[in-house]
Parts: sequence; structure tokens; C-alpha cells
Amino acid sequence: MTVEKCNPDRLWNSIMEIGQIGHTEVEGSKVGGCHRLALTDKDKQARDLFVGWAKALGCSLRVDAIGNLFLRRNGLDNTLMPVMTGSHLDTQPTGGKFDGVYGCLAGLEALRCLEEKNIQTLRPIEVVVWTNEEGARFKPAMLGSGVYAGVFKLNDVLATKDEAGISLGEELDRLGYKEQTSVDTPECYQYYELHIEQGPVLEALDIDLGIVAGVLGMRWYEVEVTGRSCHAGPSPMNLRNDALVGVAEMISELTKIAANHSHDSRCTIGELNIPNASTNVSAGKVKFSLDLREGRLADLDELQTKAFETIHRIAFHHKLEIGIKETWSLPPCPFDETCLVNIQQACAASYPNLNPHTLISGAGHDAVYVSRVAPTAMIFVPSEDGLSHNEREYTSPEQLEKGCDVLLNTLILSANSN
Repeated sequence: MTVEKCNPDRLWNSIMEIGQIGHTEVEGSKVGGCHRLALTDKDKQARDLFVGWAKALGCSLRVDAIGNLFLRRNGLDNTLMPVMTGSHLDTQPTGGKFDGVYGCLAGLEALRCLEEKNIQTLRPIEVVVWTNEEGARFKPAMLGSGVYAGVFKLNDVLATKDEAGISLGEELDRLGYKEQTSVDTPECYQYYELHIEQGPVLEALDIDLGIVAGVLGMRWYEVEVTGRSCHAGPSPMNLRNDALVGVAEMISELTKIAANHSHDSRCTIGELNIPNASTNVSAGKVKFSLDLREGRLADLDELQTKAFETIHRIAFHHKLEIGIKETWSLPPCPFDETCLVNIQQACAASYPNLNPHTLISGAGHDAVYVSRVAPTAMIFVPSEDGLSHNEREYTSPEQLEKGCDVLLNTLILSANSN
């Protein structure tokens, strides 16, 4: 196959320019962070800039009912399903300049390269900006791609409110997306998402590109542990029903279970709450979040069983009551073999000596939901120090260039297939 190359300086400059919208200064960061929550004025400003760049290439814009943006470059046969690529422009409250944004801007750079070299593809190519991927403002995450794939009901998502009580639908209306909504939603032939890894694996291996074979299955729970609060002084240790003591033991045991379960096992307790906490009162109730992840459904089931057994065993020992409620789940998501082969071929042609690493993503991405309605795969480039969702997030221009080159040639390969 003929190998095409992106313009690395233009790619970098575009990422930096859009990163100025919501830019935050932080000590120790090479380029600064970004605060641009979904469907805020800053998010709209970034989206408008992106749309303007795409329209300057002659792309057409389609906006769906949840505010996802689809920028299309026509193919020789526009009756064929389009090849899609993209990601998101919203960030975490203290996010970086590359998470999501890189996938959108690399897709745009691919279209710029095709246009300036007058390369026509058989199929149309669309670059998509998904709405509210992060879930930092409207929960849960990946609402735009979830509606697109039929995972969430549109009306339920439109009614979702942020902490200020503002609904997602109200914001779409305020920003002018409601009046732009198109009922035309063509099917997707194949979807490719380029992303920073958001973890340390590629950097540890000193490899500049990863081919993502799938995404871990995930289950979130809210665990409530109830004992009996008592005065810190008069109550002997052996006569207490301290919920926090039990929870501390649970957390220690749960993390050990995941560490010894399999290479892909993950267990995270990210939230811990003690209602009515006081220095001289033992905890009568504790709530904590439990995030379990695994590569295969059977392994995820087994990990859940072991976790629940451990929680109940420790609760029984400490005479505590337990309540466990699942709050969100995502099954393991293997990606499409044909799409993975296309990436491998594009990588071998673009960088014959690169030897990309095949890995499983531990984080959720829009590609997970899109994979339910279209063949899908992902490409990763390293994250320095494994950092993401962090203002110090950074990936070098050289690594960004390699990922974009592989994406560009993958899109050409896919868009020229019957």
C-alpha cells in the first residue's frame, strides 16, 4: 500500500490551539492543563473551532439529537456507509490537553492530508465529536456514543441534570444544537478511535504505538456497611461494632484478591464516606465505592463472587450489616478482527520497525459503545508517566505523529474497501 504522512507541526499546533480554550496553568506541566466541561460555553467554543476547520476543507456537518457532531468528507460513492473516526473535546475539571482531543484532531489532520494531496477514497470518511464522554458534568460517562448505539434512551439522557440542576437537553437548546438536529443517521462501516493510553504500559515497554484488542469489562457498586457508633472513651475495643474498622479490612483484602486474580484484574475503592463523622465517635456507618474490572466475562463474574464473599465474611466477623448495590456496568468488549488487521497493516507500512504492542484498555471509551453497532478498533500512543485526567498529561509530538500516520493509512485502507 502507498504510505501517506501527516503534517506533525500542524497536528501539534491544532491541539495546542484548541487547548487554549479552557487552558489552566499548573506547576510541573509541559503544556498546561484544560478545564472544558461538556456543553459549557468553552466546550461550544472548542466545537465551533473544530467545525470551522473541517468546513474549510469542504466537509459537511451533521448534528444528531444528543449533540454528537459528524463532519463528513465525501467519497467517490456516497451511497456506501462511511468510515468513522473521532473522540471527544470535553475534559475533566482538572484534565489535560490530549485526552479525547487528540483523536478528534488526528481525524481532522487525516482529512487535511487527503484534501491537500487530492486523494479520493471510495467511501466517505466522517470525523465525529461525541458529546459528554467524560461524564464529569452529566453522569454517566459516554452519553453521546451511548445514545448513538442505543445503549441509553434519548429522552432519559436529555433529562439528565448536572449538579446545578441544569439538564443536558436544556444546554443543547441553549447552545443552538437542538435547531440543527438532523434525522439522517447513516450506518457506520467501520469505526477507529485514536487515543492516548492513559496508563503506563507502552511507556514502560518503550513502544510508541499500541493496538487495542478490546476493553476490560467494568462493574461499579455502592457498598454500605452498618455497625453501631459509640463514644471513643468509654467503649472498650473488643465491645465495638466499628464499621470503619471492618471497611478497612475489606479494602485491604479486596485489593489483594484483584492483585492475585489475573493480569487484567482491577479493583479500586475511589470513594469513602462516613456519615456524621466525628473525631471521638466510632463510625456507625460507612459507604464506599467498588470498581471491579476484568478482561473476560467469566473472570469478571469470578472476581465479583470473590469480592462479595470477602465483604460478607469480614462483615460477619465484625458483626456488621451489608448492603451492595450495582450502580453501573459495562461488559468486556473485544474489538473487531478485520479492523485490528487493518491497523496492523497500516502500522507495518507506516513504520516497519515499530513493532506495536497489542493490549487491552482498562478505561472506557466511546469506541466501546460504537462497537455494538459497527466494527471497531482503537489505537493507543503512550502517556508520559501514565498520567491522564491530570493537568500534567503529556504525549510527545513525535509519538502523536506516529499515531496519526497509522490512523491516516488505516482510514485510507478501510475507506477504499468494498
